[in-house]
Amino acid sequence: MSALRVVPVHRHGRARLYVSLPDGRSAAWYDRDSGRVSLLMEEFREAVLQALAPFVTGEVTVGPPPVPTSADLARLTLHPDDDLAPNRPGEALLGELDGHGPPRRFRQDPRRALLAAQERVGAGLDALEGAGWRVLHSVPLPGGGVLDHLAIGPAGVLTFRTVAADRRRVRIADPLVGVGRSAPSPVLRWVRRDAERVALGLVVGVRGVLVVSDASRVDVAVPPPRDVRVLRDSEVGGLGRAGGVLKPADVEGLYWRARDRRTWLRT
Repeated sequence: MSALRVVPVHRHGRARLYVSLPDGRSAAWYDRDSGRVSLLMEEFREAVLQALAPFVTGEVTVGPPPVPTSADLARLTLHPDDDLAPNRPGEALLGELDGHGPPRRFRQDPRRALLAAQERVGAGLDALEGAGWRVLHSVPLPGGGVLDHLAIGPAGVLTFRTVAADRRRVRIADPLVGVGRSAPSPVLRWVRRDAERVALGLVVGVRGVLVVSDASRVDVAVPPPRDVRVLRDSEVGGLGRAGGVLKPADVEGLYWRARDRRTWLRT
Protein backbone atom coordinates (compact mmCIF):
# COMPACT_ATOMS: atom_id res chain seq x y z
CA MET A 1 0.00 0.00 0.00
CA SER A 2 1.05 3.65 -0.36
CA ALA A 3 2.92 5.29 2.49
CA LEU A 4 0.85 6.54 5.39
CA ARG A 5 0.63 10.27 6.00
CA VAL A 6 1.86 11.84 9.27
CA VAL A 7 0.49 15.27 10.20
CA PRO A 8 1.53 17.27 13.31
CA VAL A 9 -1.35 18.94 15.15
CA HIS A 10 -1.31 21.20 18.23
CA ARG A 11 -4.59 21.18 20.13
CA HIS A 12 -5.41 22.32 23.67
CA GLY A 13 -1.74 22.57 24.59
CA ARG A 14 -0.85 19.08 23.35
CA ALA A 15 1.43 18.15 20.46
CA ARG A 16 0.24 15.10 18.53
CA LEU A 17 1.12 13.34 15.30
CA TYR A 18 -1.87 11.95 13.43
CA VAL A 19 -1.36 9.04 11.03
CA SER A 20 -3.86 8.64 8.21
CA LEU A 21 -4.39 6.16 5.40
CA PRO A 22 -4.11 7.18 1.74
CA ASP A 23 -7.92 7.42 1.59
CA GLY A 24 -7.94 9.95 4.46
CA ARG A 25 -9.10 7.67 7.29
CA SER A 26 -7.26 8.05 10.60
CA ALA A 27 -5.24 5.01 11.64
CA ALA A 28 -3.57 6.25 14.85
CA TRP A 29 -2.11 9.19 16.70
CA TYR A 30 1.08 9.67 18.70
CA ASP A 31 0.95 11.84 21.82
CA ARG A 32 4.41 13.30 22.41
CA ASP A 33 3.71 14.20 26.05
CA SER A 34 2.61 10.74 27.15
CA GLY A 35 4.75 8.76 24.68
CA ARG A 36 1.71 6.74 23.61
CA VAL A 37 0.62 5.56 20.17
CA SER A 38 -3.15 5.12 20.12
CA LEU A 39 -4.17 2.68 17.39
CA LEU A 40 -7.55 3.01 15.76
CA MET A 41 -6.87 0.15 13.32
CA GLU A 42 -4.88 -2.73 14.80
CA GLU A 43 -4.27 -4.26 11.38
CA PHE A 44 -2.04 -1.32 10.45
CA ARG A 45 0.14 -1.54 13.59
CA GLU A 46 3.42 -2.21 11.78
CA ALA A 47 2.78 0.36 9.05
CA VAL A 48 1.88 3.01 11.66
CA LEU A 49 5.01 2.38 13.72
CA GLN A 50 7.14 2.50 10.58
CA ALA A 51 5.61 5.83 9.55
CA LEU A 52 6.16 7.30 13.04
CA ALA A 53 9.71 5.96 13.45
CA PRO A 54 11.44 9.20 12.28
CA PHE A 55 9.46 11.25 14.82
CA VAL A 56 9.42 9.04 17.93
CA THR A 57 12.02 9.45 20.67
CA GLY A 58 12.50 6.93 23.47
CA GLU A 59 10.15 4.10 24.35
CA VAL A 60 6.47 4.29 23.47
CA THR A 61 3.33 2.51 24.57
CA VAL A 62 1.17 1.11 21.78
CA GLY A 63 -2.48 0.21 22.20
CA PRO A 64 -6.08 1.31 21.67
CA PRO A 65 -7.09 4.89 22.58
CA PRO A 66 -7.37 5.43 26.34
CA VAL A 67 -10.77 5.56 28.00
CA PRO A 68 -11.95 9.19 28.07
CA THR A 69 -11.55 10.98 31.38
CA SER A 70 -14.26 13.11 32.97
CA ALA A 71 -12.51 16.18 31.52
CA ASP A 72 -12.58 14.63 28.04
CA LEU A 73 -16.29 13.89 28.37
CA ALA A 74 -16.99 17.43 29.56
CA ARG A 75 -15.14 18.81 26.55
CA LEU A 76 -17.07 16.61 24.13
CA THR A 77 -20.44 17.64 25.57
CA LEU A 78 -19.68 21.37 26.00
CA HIS A 79 -21.97 23.49 23.82
CA PRO A 80 -20.14 26.21 21.84
CA ASP A 81 -22.31 28.90 23.48
CA ASP A 82 -21.05 27.77 26.90
CA ASP A 83 -17.38 27.53 25.94
CA LEU A 84 -15.35 30.49 27.26
CA ALA A 85 -12.05 29.42 25.68
CA PRO A 86 -12.52 31.57 22.52
CA ASN A 87 -12.87 34.77 24.58
CA ARG A 88 -10.18 37.33 23.76
CA PRO A 89 -8.42 39.52 26.32
CA GLY A 90 -10.69 42.48 26.97
CA GLU A 91 -13.65 40.81 25.25
CA ALA A 92 -16.20 42.68 27.36
CA LEU A 93 -14.50 46.04 26.74
CA LEU A 94 -14.33 45.35 23.03
CA GLY A 95 -18.10 44.90 22.98
CA GLU A 96 -18.67 48.14 24.88
CA LEU A 97 -16.33 50.20 22.72
CA ASP A 98 -17.65 48.79 19.44
CA GLY A 99 -21.10 50.01 20.42
CA HIS A 100 -19.96 53.57 21.11
CA GLY A 101 -18.47 54.48 17.75
CA PRO A 102 -15.05 56.08 17.17
CA PRO A 103 -13.02 57.48 20.12
CA ARG A 104 -13.64 61.02 21.24
CA ARG A 105 -11.41 63.55 19.57
CA PHE A 106 -10.09 65.57 22.51
CA ARG A 107 -10.38 63.14 25.40
CA GLN A 108 -9.25 59.54 25.32
CA ASP A 109 -11.78 57.02 26.61
CA PRO A 110 -10.12 55.42 29.68
CA ARG A 111 -11.58 52.08 28.63
CA ARG A 112 -9.26 52.04 25.64
CA ALA A 113 -6.22 52.26 27.91
CA LEU A 114 -7.65 49.45 30.04
CA LEU A 115 -8.31 47.37 26.93
CA ALA A 116 -4.70 47.82 25.79
CA ALA A 117 -3.51 46.82 29.25
CA GLN A 118 -5.67 43.68 29.32
CA GLU A 119 -4.47 42.72 25.85
CA ARG A 120 -0.85 43.18 26.93
CA VAL A 121 -1.30 41.05 30.06
CA GLY A 122 -3.34 38.48 28.14
CA ALA A 123 -0.57 38.05 25.58
CA GLY A 124 1.92 37.47 28.38
CA LEU A 125 -0.31 34.82 29.96
CA ASP A 126 -0.98 33.07 26.64
CA ALA A 127 2.78 32.72 26.19
CA LEU A 128 2.86 30.51 29.31
CA GLU A 129 1.03 27.67 27.56
CA GLY A 130 4.33 26.00 26.70
CA ALA A 131 5.13 25.88 30.43
CA GLY A 132 1.97 23.92 31.22
CA TRP A 133 -0.44 26.78 31.90
CA ARG A 134 -4.04 27.07 30.66
CA VAL A 135 -5.55 30.54 30.40
CA LEU A 136 -9.03 32.02 30.02
CA HIS A 137 -9.86 35.68 29.36
CA SER A 138 -12.89 37.84 30.13
CA VAL A 139 -14.72 35.27 32.25
CA PRO A 140 -18.30 36.51 32.84
CA LEU A 141 -19.56 36.32 36.42
CA PRO A 142 -23.11 36.71 37.76
CA GLY A 143 -24.23 40.26 38.41
CA GLY A 144 -22.43 41.71 35.42
CA GLY A 145 -18.92 41.11 36.76
CA VAL A 146 -16.06 40.09 34.47
CA LEU A 147 -12.81 38.41 35.50
CA ASP A 148 -9.97 39.88 33.44
CA HIS A 149 -7.94 36.66 33.26
CA LEU A 150 -7.86 33.23 34.89
CA ALA A 151 -4.70 31.11 34.74
CA ILE A 152 -4.41 27.47 35.83
CA GLY A 153 -0.97 25.88 35.89
CA PRO A 154 1.81 24.22 37.84
CA ALA A 155 1.83 27.05 40.42
CA GLY A 156 -1.93 26.77 41.07
CA VAL A 157 -5.03 28.76 40.13
CA LEU A 158 -4.58 32.53 39.77
CA THR A 159 -7.06 35.33 39.05
CA PHE A 160 -5.87 38.57 37.47
CA ARG A 161 -7.18 42.10 37.71
CA THR A 162 -5.46 44.72 35.56
CA VAL A 163 -4.69 48.34 36.39
CA ALA A 164 -3.91 50.55 33.39
CA ALA A 165 -1.33 53.08 34.58
CA ASP A 166 -0.74 54.71 31.17
CA ARG A 167 2.80 55.79 32.17
CA ARG A 168 1.67 57.24 35.50
CA ARG A 169 2.76 56.45 39.06
CA VAL A 170 0.81 53.78 40.95
CA ARG A 171 0.47 53.83 44.76
CA ILE A 172 -0.66 50.69 46.61
CA ALA A 173 -1.69 50.84 50.28
CA ASP A 174 -3.89 47.86 51.08
CA PRO A 175 -6.72 47.87 50.08
CA LEU A 176 -6.39 51.10 48.08
CA VAL A 177 -4.73 51.57 44.70
CA GLY A 178 -4.20 55.04 43.27
CA VAL A 179 -3.11 55.88 39.72
CA GLY A 180 -1.56 59.27 39.07
CA ARG A 181 -3.56 62.03 40.73
CA SER A 182 -6.86 60.14 40.67
CA ALA A 183 -8.58 59.21 43.93
CA PRO A 184 -7.57 55.71 45.12
CA SER A 185 -10.02 52.83 44.88
CA PRO A 186 -10.25 49.60 46.95
CA VAL A 187 -8.87 47.52 44.09
CA LEU A 188 -7.23 44.89 46.32
CA ARG A 189 -10.61 44.23 47.88
CA TRP A 190 -11.95 43.50 44.39
CA VAL A 191 -8.97 41.22 43.68
CA ARG A 192 -9.74 39.20 46.81
CA ARG A 193 -13.41 38.99 45.88
CA ASP A 194 -12.49 37.66 42.42
CA ALA A 195 -10.33 34.94 43.99
CA GLU A 196 -13.09 33.97 46.42
CA ARG A 197 -15.65 33.60 43.65
CA VAL A 198 -13.34 31.46 41.52
CA ALA A 199 -12.52 29.29 44.55
CA LEU A 200 -16.24 28.76 45.05
CA GLY A 201 -16.78 27.81 41.40
CA LEU A 202 -13.80 25.46 41.05
CA VAL A 203 -13.69 24.22 44.67
CA VAL A 204 -9.94 24.79 44.87
CA GLY A 205 -7.51 27.23 46.46
CA VAL A 206 -7.11 30.43 44.44
CA ARG A 207 -4.75 33.40 44.74
CA GLY A 208 -5.48 36.85 43.39
CA VAL A 209 -2.96 38.79 41.33
CA LEU A 210 -2.96 42.53 40.65
CA VAL A 211 -1.09 43.41 37.45
CA VAL A 212 0.02 46.99 36.93
CA SER A 213 0.44 47.77 33.26
CA ASP A 214 2.65 50.49 31.78
CA ALA A 215 3.46 52.25 35.05
CA SER A 216 6.23 54.82 35.41
CA ARG A 217 6.63 53.76 39.03
CA VAL A 218 4.94 51.39 41.49
CA ASP A 219 5.05 52.18 45.21
CA VAL A 220 3.79 49.49 47.62
CA ALA A 221 3.24 50.54 51.23
CA VAL A 222 4.72 48.46 54.06
CA PRO A 223 3.56 45.90 54.95
CA PRO A 224 2.67 44.68 51.44
CA PRO A 225 -0.52 42.64 50.94
CA ARG A 226 0.14 39.05 51.99
CA ASP A 227 -2.67 37.29 50.13
CA VAL A 228 -2.49 39.27 46.87
CA ARG A 229 0.46 39.18 44.52
CA VAL A 230 1.40 42.46 42.81
CA LEU A 231 3.16 42.26 39.44
CA ARG A 232 4.13 44.59 36.63
CA ASP A 233 2.98 43.43 33.20
CA SER A 234 6.62 42.71 32.29
CA GLU A 235 6.83 40.20 35.16
CA VAL A 236 3.95 37.97 34.06
CA GLY A 237 6.29 35.71 32.08
CA GLY A 238 8.13 34.82 35.30
CA LEU A 239 5.13 32.71 36.36
CA GLY A 240 6.34 30.07 33.90
CA ARG A 241 9.19 29.23 36.29
CA ALA A 242 6.89 28.59 39.27
CA GLY A 243 5.42 25.18 40.07
CA GLY A 244 4.95 22.50 42.65
CA VAL A 245 1.21 22.90 43.25
CA LEU A 246 -0.81 21.19 40.50
CA LYS A 247 -0.09 18.14 38.36
CA PRO A 248 -0.80 18.29 34.59
CA ALA A 249 -3.93 16.13 34.94
CA ASP A 250 -5.27 18.45 37.66
CA VAL A 251 -4.56 21.48 35.48
CA GLU A 252 -6.53 20.00 32.58
CA GLY A 253 -9.47 18.96 34.77
CA LEU A 254 -9.77 22.41 36.34
CA TYR A 255 -9.37 24.12 32.98
CA TRP A 256 -12.22 22.18 31.38
CA ARG A 257 -14.44 23.00 34.33
CA ALA A 258 -13.45 26.68 34.22
CA ARG A 259 -14.11 27.13 30.51
CA ASP A 260 -17.75 26.03 30.96
CA ARG A 261 -19.89 29.16 31.39
CA ARG A 262 -22.29 27.20 33.62
CA THR A 263 -19.58 26.72 36.23
CA TRP A 264 -19.83 30.40 37.19
CA LEU A 265 -23.60 30.62 37.57
CA ARG A 266 -23.43 29.80 41.31
CA THR A 267 -20.64 32.21 42.20
